[in-house]
Amino acid sequence: MSKTLVIVESPAKARTIEKYLGKGYAVESSIGHIRDLPKSAADIPEKYKGLAWARLGLDIENDFQPLYVVSPEKRQHVAKLRKLAADADEIILATDDDREGESIAWHLYQELKPKVPVKRMVFHEITKDAIQAAIATPRQIDTNLVEAQEARRALDRLYGYEVSPVLWKKVAPKLSAGRVQSVATRMLVERERERMRFVSGSWWDLLVTGRTVENATFPARLTDVAGQKLAVGKDFDPLTGRLKPDANVRTLSEAEARALAEGLTGGTLTVISAEEKPFTQRPYPPFITSTLQQEGSRKLGFAATRTMRAAQRLYEGGYITYMRTDSTNLSAEAVTAARTQVSQMYGQPYLSPQPRVYAKKAKNAQEAHEAIRPAGSSFRTPDSLRGELGGDEWRLYDLIWKRTVACQMADARGRSLRVRLGGKARTGEEVGLSASGRTIDFPGFLRAYVEGSDDPSAALEDRETPLPPLKEGQRVTAETVKPEGHETQPPARYTEASLVQALEGAGIGRPSTYASILGTIQDRGYAAKKGQALVPSWTAFATSALLEHHFGNLVDYDFTARMEEDLDDIAGGRAQRVPYLKRFYLGDNGQGMALRPLIDRQMGEIDARGIATIAVPRLEGSGIEVRVGRYGPYMQRGDDKANLPEDLAPDELTAEKAEEIMSRPSGDRPLGVDEETGQPVVARAGRYGPYVTLGAENPPIRTASLFPTDDLSTLSLPRALKLLSLPRLVGTSEGEEVWALNGKYGPYLKRGNDSRSLTNHEELFTVTLPEAEALFKQPRFGRGRTPAPPLSTYKYEGRADIVLKSGRFGPYLTDGERNATLRKGESETTLTAERALEILEERGKEPKGKAGKPRKAAAKPTTAKKTAAKKAPARKTATKTPASKTTKKAAAKAPAKSTFTWAQLKPHIGVLSVQERQLVTATREQGRKVDDVAPELGLDVKKAKGMALQASKKLNQAARGE
Repeated sequence: MSKTLVIVESPAKARTIEKYLGKGYAVESSIGHIRDLPKSAADIPEKYKGLAWARLGLDIENDFQPLYVVSPEKRQHVAKLRKLAADADEIILATDDDREGESIAWHLYQELKPKVPVKRMVFHEITKDAIQAAIATPRQIDTNLVEAQEARRALDRLYGYEVSPVLWKKVAPKLSAGRVQSVATRMLVERERERMRFVSGSWWDLLVTGRTVENATFPARLTDVAGQKLAVGKDFDPLTGRLKPDANVRTLSEAEARALAEGLTGGTLTVISAEEKPFTQRPYPPFITSTLQQEGSRKLGFAATRTMRAAQRLYEGGYITYMRTDSTNLSAEAVTAARTQVSQMYGQPYLSPQPRVYAKKAKNAQEAHEAIRPAGSSFRTPDSLRGELGGDEWRLYDLIWKRTVACQMADARGRSLRVRLGGKARTGEEVGLSASGRTIDFPGFLRAYVEGSDDPSAALEDRETPLPPLKEGQRVTAETVKPEGHETQPPARYTEASLVQALEGAGIGRPSTYASILGTIQDRGYAAKKGQALVPSWTAFATSALLEHHFGNLVDYDFTARMEEDLDDIAGGRAQRVPYLKRFYLGDNGQGMALRPLIDRQMGEIDARGIATIAVPRLEGSGIEVRVGRYGPYMQRGDDKANLPEDLAPDELTAEKAEEIMSRPSGDRPLGVDEETGQPVVARAGRYGPYVTLGAENPPIRTASLFPTDDLSTLSLPRALKLLSLPRLVGTSEGEEVWALNGKYGPYLKRGNDSRSLTNHEELFTVTLPEAEALFKQPRFGRGRTPAPPLSTYKYEGRADIVLKSGRFGPYLTDGERNATLRKGESETTLTAERALEILEERGKEPKGKAGKPRKAAAKPTTAKKTAAKKAPARKTATKTPASKTTKKAAAKAPAKSTFTWAQLKPHIGVLSVQERQLVTATREQGRKVDDVAPELGLDVKKAKGMALQASKKLNQAARGE
């Protein structure tokens, strides 16, 4: 019997499709992409390691030939696919019907090298009819789509690998640039700049409650006094807070408003005009990726990544059509299904007389796909799926179902009434007022769906606000009159929903990229959430300034949109990948971007200090400048410096706030001189907390962190010297020195590779050797201690509880299967159940060493001959710590070989000092040489190399749990 191998991207998709195929079909998953450009030097095959272009992954001189490698974690699975392919009589590549899916299919074909017929099968929904139809009508791999995806991947690699190092050198380490990511960051920064320049204007008016003779009440607002219109928000200049020069309006002071209110209360008003107009409102088009993410944010409070994760599960389960689309088209089958349900559930009057067709008007729309809708030729109602779907999936399906059904419903119809009233206050002034109402006569599609909005006032459009039947000449009483003060508001920050909307409107990005873009700009530290708003960081300001001033096209909205059009041309066969990449990277007789020559020209012209200095309008004249340094943002006035709080939004930095921060103890407070060494002792406020230093050199001879009970502003010299005496040698036990140390996770004792925690910091100075020995005799774990109670517990319907716990790395969330550490700015005191679920869905990872997953055995470290360790005095500049027992000579000859990857070591970076952390990050994460990093840290190269070895040893010990 013949056997056909069907390969899809995900295991969930494979399981669903397998149900619809009969015998003779084996369905296997590729688990996403199997190949990509090298991510690090370790990924480069041996035969390419000596080539200069291999790290980039693109052979520029050979028509940008890509170097694709199978990632280490996929090699075993690819071997499995090869074996299955060898046993098959036919292979069907059933990856998603978009450029990325086409690329995955092509990579599978290239890597598996099948000797049997290979077909390409595409579908937009995973239902029995759709799968059988796709099996019956296969096609070949579309090489144009593959070329377009290869061009996109090459563009992203060239952009990131060429521009990111510019940011490292001129702004700060670990930054990244991206073709769409940098444009999105610029949007956030430009909006924040508007907010920083904004000056609020204020005005007063009156809110009047009118009462008719029939005792019906309605609200009206004062609009003019003595024939002159009153000011409203649009009449104020956002840069000055004053009325615009051409605004012929009047402003009321608070006193005038109160006097006028008193003069109007109980008075008579006359209806001057009452104009009623009919209105109709059409339903919204069905969802595309961007509008689904926007409504997921507005209505469900989901981040874009959470929305797409739930949508992916719905698609793979066969509940909705493909969720990455920018087309609002619906198939004839879908229109029929929606109209059938409208008739059955709402009745014939609610059905649109004719089937509705929606054309996508955004730039670069691809109409080949269908909109996001419930799958199948008949839609399952949300109620019928309550027992099948999880919480997120059900809520999202409910949203998609309502939007799809509503798009084929009748228009909403109603009447709007606008009323003008006039009267005379007892002060003698003529006044004018207005009132408006809206009455819905037939709800139509609103019966099923009302669209959300980022603007709370806009949502009122779909609410009924009826007025009593008022007619011209009718008299009403001003029953109550309330003076109200108003202030103009700065432009609202972008939310995830509105940023996606802005990117889509500008033709930037694609449906498949929006969620990853939003995740990247937050993960990279360019933006952080404050409620639903995205707040750009000071680093984002410096990065955007550099790109705007020196690489303007790279963050130009129109240029970026044209790049999307160029990729569309390649996908359509109207352009070729190689000539386009040449124009972008190298230039062609003055044509194209010419990125490489541009970087070469601009590098020498970039003023790093100027770029890192950020203009803050509200600090003008104060002498205070805001800068972004290699280790974070800070303020400077003369020689005085102060770190900026990480939770302070840029538009919240006023002159008063800046003065307050500058007046705080800077940390550079001399405490005196150590009599024993003759060296100065200084108290400092560091980015990682307050500390004291000994010595005038940079770096100092010794540093020590303050205890939680210490106050930097009142710290005395004796106390500082006591802190600097740590680590303290307690004595020798079982041939090993016992040290008392203050670590990131609290005070502890260390003997060789064994350690025990102390109950409080002061024990570091008082613990005796017998006490220490008694502690070491106790088991390392479970010494009679009970686990700390959870900080909070969040309960949900249809899923496990989420618990907030206190961990080594700070508060974290867990549901027993996944853990997610809270980021800075996410307070455990204000965390809601909805936000907790969102964080766990976005960032949750299975704990390391989880049951059922064998832990990789670490290789035995090389043993070096131990040298006799001299007993160190309590406080000398040459004090040895437990981590420095091996002599320099031995360390140089036989450094401990790392048995862990950087990804495994990075979580333990907290065991290092600030300087060690900076050194290790620069060398291990950024791949820089110690020789280059040492001068930046104020170290000589020899000392820096020794520090790097020491830091590596500490990290490996921490990773081994020593």
